[in-house]
Amino acid sequence: MRFLVIKRSTIILGVIAAVVIALSATGIYYTGAAAIYNNVSPRKVPIYSVETDEKAVALTFDAAWGADKTLGILETLEEKDACATYFVVSFWANKYGAELKKLASSDRIEIGTHSATHPYMSKLSKDKIALELSTSKELIESVSGRKVTLFRPPYGDYSDAVIDTAKEQGLYTIQWDVDSLDWKDLTKEQIISRIVGSARNGSIILMHNDGKNTLAALPGIIDGLRAKGFTFKTVGELIYKDNYTVDHTGRQIRST
Repeated sequence: MRFLVIKRSTIILGVIAAVVIALSATGIYYTGAAAIYNNVSPRKVPIYSVETDEKAVALTFDAAWGADKTLGILETLEEKDACATYFVVSFWANKYGAELKKLASSDRIEIGTHSATHPYMSKLSKDKIALELSTSKELIESVSGRKVTLFRPPYGDYSDAVIDTAKEQGLYTIQWDVDSLDWKDLTKEQIISRIVGSARNGSIILMHNDGKNTLAALPGIIDGLRAKGFTFKTVGELIYKDNYTVDHTGRQIRST
C-alpha cells in the first residue's frame, strides 16, 4: 500500500511538472493570486489599444525604409483633416531628414522612435536596449525639433527589460491592435477592409510609410472610419499618461 501511495504521488507531481512546462513553452503566464502562489512573475505588456467610451482611433506609420510616399501621406492627412503618429528609425531619420522635418512641421503629425537600428530588442542586453533608445531619441529630436515620448519596438518584439528601459527614458511602449498587413502588398481594397472592419474605440492602427498600396488606401481608410463615427487622435492624445493599468491583451485601462 505504501508503494502505491508513493507511486501515485510521484505520478501526480510528474503531471503537474509537465503542465507547468507546457504552459511555459506556449507563453502562458500566471497572473494575480496564481502568480503569487506559484512565484511566477506575469509578463509586462505594452499598450496595444485604449479602453475608452470615445469613438476615437490612432493611425500610425512605421518609417524604416523608403520615403517616396511620405509627403503624399502627409498631404492626404491634411486634406482629410486627420492626424497620425510616425515611428521613425534613426537611419531613416538620417537619410530622409528633409522628409522628417516636413512631417514635424505639421501639427497633424506626432513623432516617436522605432529604435536606432531596427533590431529584435528582446535579444539585446539592457545596456544595448538603453543605447538603441537613447541614441534614436536624441537623433530624432535633433532633426525634428520635437520631443519624443513614444517607442514602438521593431517587429513588435519586446520583453520586460525593453518596457522597463523605455519607461526609464520617459517612453511609452506602443504596439497595435489593428494590423493593415500593408507590408504584404495587399491591394488598397484589402487594406481598407482590414482596417475599417477591425477598428474599435481606442484602436491603434499599424501601417507602413513605404507600403506599396498604403498611400492609395489612406483616403478610403479615413473616409471609411469616419463613416462609422470614428474621430482621429495621435497616440499621445489617445493614451492615458498616468493612473492606468494594462491588461493581458494590451488594453490600457484608466485606474479608478
